[in-house]
Amino acid sequence: MFTIKQPSEIVYGKYSVPKNNFPDNCLLITSRGANERGWLDYIKLKNYFIFDQVENNPSMTTVDKIIRDFSNEKISNVIGLGGGSVLDVAKYCGFKMNKKKILIPTTFGSGSEVTRIAVLKVDNKKQSFHDDRLFADKAIIDSYFIENTPDKIFKNSFVDALAQCSEGYDSKLGNEYTKFFCEEAFRYLENGIITENKESVVLGSFFSGIGFGNCSTTLGHALSYVFSNEGISHGHALAFTTTVSHKFNDSKYFVRFKNLIKKLNFEPIKLKMNLEDASELILDDRKHLDNNPKLVTKDDIIKLLDIINSEKTLE
Repeated sequence: MFTIKQPSEIVYGKYSVPKNNFPDNCLLITSRGANERGWLDYIKLKNYFIFDQVENNPSMTTVDKIIRDFSNEKISNVIGLGGGSVLDVAKYCGFKMNKKKILIPTTFGSGSEVTRIAVLKVDNKKQSFHDDRLFADKAIIDSYFIENTPDKIFKNSFVDALAQCSEGYDSKLGNEYTKFFCEEAFRYLENGIITENKESVVLGSFFSGIGFGNCSTTLGHALSYVFSNEGISHGHALAFTTTVSHKFNDSKYFVRFKNLIKKLNFEPIKLKMNLEDASELILDDRKHLDNNPKLVTKDDIIKLLDIINSEKTLE
């Protein structure tokens, strides 16, 4: 037996955002530059509040500031417009403020718009929160936003989706439903890079969110957070941590994943933190490690981190 959970309403399609009639007095949560990119004109909001200072790898401090600054306003809905960081902040704020949540991704990788997961920094360390109350009431997936995405953001987002669906496929929590969506997600994402079809990447990212959001990611994500804590973007870290994890797990996706990472030509990464200390932090991440298809020991983690630091991941 298994249970599937996702937002109650999902709207999918290019140019779908302007066709929605958004209510007045929404709180729009987004990042710096949203106005310059033309996003605010595109979504056609009226009579709204805005917070546009969400940072990459956001902290709980940002969430607390938003709640403090807007708790006395008559907010109707919380709208998240941005990448995974923005959506995670928006869904957590909406949950804490007891407001309906409308999530609109502008990058296509995290899948946050369709999951019950938010990742925020607490005491400068990434922590994932899992709760049904974090689901969007409405998710709007509009490929318009991918058209002018900078190459670096596109690549990092792509790898996030690719890692999530392939780790999700291997997860011990997987079932027929999640494996179907994860497998289809990988196929669409892979095709999108090989044929340079960004619409295929958008659909793959959506399928990835539905798939892994109903099982879990595994070792690759557990390894990645120590790199993210040192300022390496999440997707960039996953390019290497999920590659070594797929090899460790004998994943059927190892070769295809590695070949796509080679094609995207990521710069090597290196962890500054002592590997012994890093391994202790990673071992505490039971949400990911308990669902990994193979048992992972402290020695295994140190060896994998050393492979990454030695720039041997893609050999």
